[in-house]
Amino acid sequence: MSLHDTMVKHGHTLFRLRSYIPLLFIAPLLLAFSESVKLEAMVGDAWEDVWVLFCFILSLSGLAIRWVTVGFVPAGTSGRNTQGQRADVLNTTGIYSIVRNPLYLGNFITILGVVLSIKVWWLAVIVSMFFFIYMERIILAEEKYLHEKFGDTYDQWRAKTPVIIPNFRLWRPHEIKFSWKTVLKREYQGLLGMATAFLVTEMVTDLVFEGETLNEWLGEDYIWPVTFAFILTFCLTLRYMKKHTDLLKVEGR
Repeated sequence: MSLHDTMVKHGHTLFRLRSYIPLLFIAPLLLAFSESVKLEAMVGDAWEDVWVLFCFILSLSGLAIRWVTVGFVPAGTSGRNTQGQRADVLNTTGIYSIVRNPLYLGNFITILGVVLSIKVWWLAVIVSMFFFIYMERIILAEEKYLHEKFGDTYDQWRAKTPVIIPNFRLWRPHEIKFSWKTVLKREYQGLLGMATAFLVTEMVTDLVFEGETLNEWLGEDYIWPVTFAFILTFCLTLRYMKKHTDLLKVEGR
Protein backbone atom coordinates (compact mmCIF):
# COMPACT_ATOMS: atom_id res chain seq x y z
CA MET A 1 0.00 0.00 0.00
CA SER A 2 1.35 3.44 -0.95
CA LEU A 3 1.97 6.16 1.65
CA HIS A 4 -0.94 8.17 0.25
CA ASP A 5 -3.32 5.19 0.51
CA THR A 6 -2.12 4.49 4.04
CA MET A 7 -2.79 8.10 5.06
CA VAL A 8 -6.26 7.92 3.47
CA LYS A 9 -6.97 4.72 5.40
CA HIS A 10 -5.85 6.41 8.62
CA GLY A 11 -8.09 9.34 7.70
CA HIS A 12 -11.19 7.13 7.54
CA THR A 13 -10.32 5.65 10.94
CA LEU A 14 -9.69 9.05 12.52
CA PHE A 15 -12.94 10.37 11.05
CA ARG A 16 -14.88 7.66 12.88
CA LEU A 17 -12.94 8.14 16.13
CA ARG A 18 -12.72 11.94 16.12
CA SER A 19 -15.01 12.34 19.15
CA TYR A 20 -12.50 10.44 21.32
CA ILE A 21 -9.30 12.18 20.19
CA PRO A 22 -9.32 14.78 23.04
CA LEU A 23 -8.76 11.95 25.55
CA LEU A 24 -5.17 11.70 24.27
CA PHE A 25 -4.39 15.10 25.77
CA ILE A 26 -5.34 14.42 29.39
CA ALA A 27 -1.75 13.85 30.55
CA PRO A 28 -0.24 16.90 28.73
CA LEU A 29 -3.11 19.02 30.05
CA LEU A 30 -2.38 18.07 33.66
CA LEU A 31 1.26 19.07 33.22
CA ALA A 32 0.24 22.31 31.53
CA PHE A 33 -2.18 23.25 34.32
CA SER A 34 0.63 22.96 36.85
CA GLU A 35 2.82 25.29 34.80
CA SER A 36 -0.07 27.66 34.14
CA VAL A 37 -0.45 28.39 37.86
CA LYS A 38 3.16 29.58 38.03
CA LEU A 39 2.71 31.86 35.02
CA GLU A 40 -0.49 33.32 36.45
CA ALA A 41 1.32 34.18 39.69
CA MET A 42 3.95 36.03 37.64
CA VAL A 43 1.58 38.16 35.52
CA GLY A 44 -1.13 38.75 38.12
CA ASP A 45 -4.87 38.13 38.15
CA ALA A 46 -5.84 41.25 36.18
CA TRP A 47 -3.68 40.43 33.15
CA GLU A 48 -4.69 36.78 33.37
CA ASP A 49 -8.36 37.77 33.17
CA VAL A 50 -7.70 39.94 30.13
CA TRP A 51 -5.83 37.12 28.41
CA VAL A 52 -8.56 34.54 29.07
CA LEU A 53 -11.20 36.97 27.77
CA PHE A 54 -9.15 37.41 24.59
CA CYS A 55 -8.92 33.62 24.22
CA PHE A 56 -12.68 33.28 24.74
CA ILE A 57 -13.32 35.82 21.97
CA LEU A 58 -10.83 34.00 19.74
CA SER A 59 -12.71 30.73 20.25
CA LEU A 60 -15.98 32.48 19.50
CA SER A 61 -14.51 33.74 16.22
CA GLY A 62 -13.75 30.14 15.29
CA LEU A 63 -17.36 29.20 15.99
CA ALA A 64 -18.46 32.21 13.93
CA ILE A 65 -16.60 30.78 10.92
CA ARG A 66 -18.56 27.56 11.38
CA TRP A 67 -21.83 29.50 11.72
CA VAL A 68 -21.23 31.41 8.50
CA THR A 69 -20.38 28.14 6.74
CA VAL A 70 -23.33 26.15 8.05
CA GLY A 71 -25.82 28.99 7.60
CA PHE A 72 -25.31 28.98 3.84
CA VAL A 73 -25.04 25.26 3.07
CA PRO A 74 -27.89 23.30 1.47
CA ALA A 75 -29.06 19.87 2.54
CA GLY A 76 -26.95 16.85 1.65
CA THR A 77 -23.58 18.11 2.87
CA SER A 78 -21.24 16.54 5.39
CA GLY A 79 -22.14 17.09 9.03
CA ARG A 80 -21.41 15.68 12.47
CA ASN A 81 -21.74 12.07 11.38
CA THR A 82 -18.96 9.79 12.58
CA GLN A 83 -19.67 6.61 10.60
CA GLY A 84 -18.25 7.70 7.25
CA GLN A 85 -18.03 10.34 4.53
CA ARG A 86 -21.28 11.84 3.27
CA ALA A 87 -21.95 14.51 0.64
CA ASP A 88 -24.65 14.79 -1.99
CA VAL A 89 -23.86 18.41 -2.86
CA LEU A 90 -20.51 20.05 -3.65
CA ASN A 91 -20.21 23.53 -2.15
CA THR A 92 -18.10 25.91 -4.26
CA THR A 93 -19.61 29.34 -3.51
CA GLY A 94 -19.46 31.70 -0.56
CA ILE A 95 -16.88 30.73 2.03
CA TYR A 96 -16.18 27.53 0.07
CA SER A 97 -15.00 29.67 -2.83
CA ILE A 98 -12.08 31.00 -0.75
CA VAL A 99 -11.14 27.93 1.32
CA ARG A 100 -11.85 24.21 0.95
CA ASN A 101 -12.17 23.36 4.63
CA PRO A 102 -13.77 26.28 6.49
CA LEU A 103 -15.27 24.03 9.18
CA TYR A 104 -11.86 22.64 10.07
CA LEU A 105 -10.42 26.18 10.08
CA GLY A 106 -13.16 27.20 12.51
CA ASN A 107 -12.51 24.14 14.66
CA PHE A 108 -8.80 24.91 14.87
CA ILE A 109 -9.34 28.54 15.92
CA THR A 110 -11.89 27.47 18.55
CA ILE A 111 -9.56 24.83 19.98
CA LEU A 112 -6.59 27.20 19.83
CA GLY A 113 -8.48 29.76 21.93
CA VAL A 114 -9.14 27.18 24.64
CA VAL A 115 -5.55 25.92 24.63
CA LEU A 116 -4.04 29.41 24.69
CA SER A 117 -6.16 30.27 27.73
CA ILE A 118 -4.02 27.80 29.70
CA LYS A 119 -1.03 30.08 28.94
CA VAL A 120 1.53 27.33 28.24
CA TRP A 121 3.30 27.77 24.90
CA TRP A 122 4.40 24.16 24.40
CA LEU A 123 0.84 22.89 24.85
CA ALA A 124 -0.35 25.21 22.06
CA VAL A 125 2.47 23.95 19.81
CA ILE A 126 1.72 20.26 20.52
CA VAL A 127 -2.02 20.66 19.97
CA SER A 128 -1.49 22.66 16.77
CA MET A 129 0.95 20.11 15.32
CA PHE A 130 -1.30 17.19 16.22
CA PHE A 131 -4.35 18.97 14.78
CA PHE A 132 -2.74 19.53 11.40
CA ILE A 133 -1.27 16.01 11.20
CA TYR A 134 -4.66 14.61 12.20
CA MET A 135 -6.62 16.84 9.83
CA GLU A 136 -4.24 16.15 6.94
CA ARG A 137 -5.28 12.51 6.97
CA ILE A 138 -8.99 13.23 7.31
CA ILE A 139 -8.83 15.79 4.48
CA LEU A 140 -7.04 13.27 2.23
CA ALA A 141 -9.78 10.72 2.91
CA GLU A 142 -12.47 13.31 2.17
CA GLU A 143 -10.75 14.47 -1.02
CA LYS A 144 -10.54 10.90 -2.31
CA TYR A 145 -14.25 10.44 -1.64
CA LEU A 146 -15.21 13.77 -3.28
CA HIS A 147 -13.00 13.10 -6.31
CA GLU A 148 -14.70 9.74 -6.85
CA LYS A 149 -18.16 11.27 -6.40
CA PHE A 150 -17.87 14.58 -8.31
CA GLY A 151 -14.95 13.95 -10.69
CA ASP A 152 -13.65 16.88 -12.77
CA THR A 153 -15.99 19.39 -11.11
CA TYR A 154 -14.34 18.73 -7.77
CA ASP A 155 -10.81 18.56 -9.22
CA GLN A 156 -11.16 21.99 -10.88
CA TRP A 157 -12.41 23.57 -7.66
CA ARG A 158 -9.70 21.86 -5.59
CA ALA A 159 -6.97 23.05 -7.97
CA LYS A 160 -7.71 26.73 -7.40
CA THR A 161 -9.04 26.82 -3.81
CA PRO A 162 -6.69 26.81 -0.78
CA VAL A 163 -6.89 23.94 1.70
CA ILE A 164 -7.06 25.87 4.98
CA ILE A 165 -5.84 29.49 4.57
CA PRO A 166 -8.51 31.58 2.80
CA ASN A 167 -7.79 33.49 -0.41
CA PHE A 168 -10.37 36.30 -0.36
CA ARG A 169 -9.65 37.27 -3.97
CA LEU A 170 -11.45 34.09 -5.07
CA TRP A 171 -14.75 35.11 -3.45
CA ARG A 172 -17.97 34.13 -5.22
CA PRO A 173 -21.39 35.05 -3.75
CA HIS A 174 -23.55 32.43 -2.09
CA GLU A 175 -26.29 30.83 -4.15
CA ILE A 176 -28.76 30.51 -1.25
CA LYS A 177 -29.81 32.75 1.64
CA PHE A 178 -28.32 32.57 5.11
CA SER A 179 -30.41 30.56 7.59
CA TRP A 180 -30.09 31.26 11.30
CA LYS A 181 -32.46 28.36 11.95
CA THR A 182 -29.98 25.97 10.34
CA VAL A 183 -27.16 27.37 12.46
CA LEU A 184 -29.18 27.12 15.68
CA LYS A 185 -30.26 23.58 14.82
CA ARG A 186 -26.82 22.25 13.93
CA GLU A 187 -24.26 24.27 15.89
CA TYR A 188 -25.45 24.53 19.49
CA GLN A 189 -23.30 21.54 20.44
CA GLY A 190 -20.12 23.38 19.46
CA LEU A 191 -21.10 26.42 21.52
CA LEU A 192 -21.83 24.26 24.55
CA GLY A 193 -18.57 22.35 24.05
CA MET A 194 -16.57 25.59 23.99
CA ALA A 195 -18.33 26.95 27.09
CA THR A 196 -17.72 23.67 28.93
CA ALA A 197 -14.04 23.70 27.97
CA PHE A 198 -13.49 27.20 29.37
CA LEU A 199 -15.45 26.43 32.54
CA VAL A 200 -13.52 23.21 33.21
CA THR A 201 -10.19 24.88 32.42
CA GLU A 202 -10.84 27.70 34.88
CA MET A 203 -12.16 25.37 37.57
CA VAL A 204 -9.30 22.89 37.34
CA THR A 205 -6.68 25.66 37.37
CA ASP A 206 -8.13 27.52 40.35
CA LEU A 207 -9.68 24.77 42.48
CA VAL A 208 -7.26 21.90 41.92
CA PHE A 209 -3.91 23.52 41.17
CA GLU A 210 -4.21 26.86 42.99
CA GLY A 211 -6.08 25.39 45.94
CA GLU A 212 -8.94 27.90 46.05
CA THR A 213 -12.12 26.92 47.83
CA LEU A 214 -15.33 26.70 45.83
CA ASN A 215 -16.74 29.75 47.62
CA GLU A 216 -13.59 31.77 46.86
CA TRP A 217 -13.72 30.77 43.21
CA LEU A 218 -17.42 31.57 42.87
CA GLY A 219 -16.82 34.96 44.45
CA GLU A 220 -13.89 35.90 42.21
CA ASP A 221 -14.72 34.12 38.94
CA TYR A 222 -18.52 33.98 39.03
CA ILE A 223 -18.58 35.13 35.38
CA TRP A 224 -17.63 31.62 34.19
CA PRO A 225 -20.38 29.60 35.91
CA VAL A 226 -22.90 32.34 35.03
CA THR A 227 -21.82 32.32 31.37
CA PHE A 228 -21.89 28.53 31.29
CA ALA A 229 -25.36 28.39 32.89
CA PHE A 230 -26.70 30.86 30.31
CA ILE A 231 -25.19 28.96 27.37
CA LEU A 232 -26.32 25.60 28.78
CA THR A 233 -29.90 26.84 29.13
CA PHE A 234 -29.79 28.29 25.63
CA CYS A 235 -28.44 25.07 24.10
CA LEU A 236 -30.87 22.82 25.97
CA THR A 237 -33.71 24.99 24.70
CA LEU A 238 -32.43 24.63 21.14
CA ARG A 239 -32.09 20.89 21.57
CA TYR A 240 -35.68 20.64 22.76
CA MET A 241 -36.87 22.77 19.83
CA LYS A 242 -34.93 20.58 17.40
CA LYS A 243 -36.20 17.29 18.81
CA HIS A 244 -39.82 18.16 19.60
CA THR A 245 -40.91 21.06 17.37
CA ASP A 246 -40.68 22.28 13.79
CA LEU A 247 -39.56 25.79 14.78
CA LEU A 248 -36.03 25.23 13.46
CA LYS A 249 -37.03 23.33 10.37
CA VAL A 250 -36.01 24.89 7.06
CA GLU A 251 -37.12 23.46 3.74
CA GLY A 252 -34.22 22.24 1.64
CA ARG A 253 -31.69 22.33 4.46
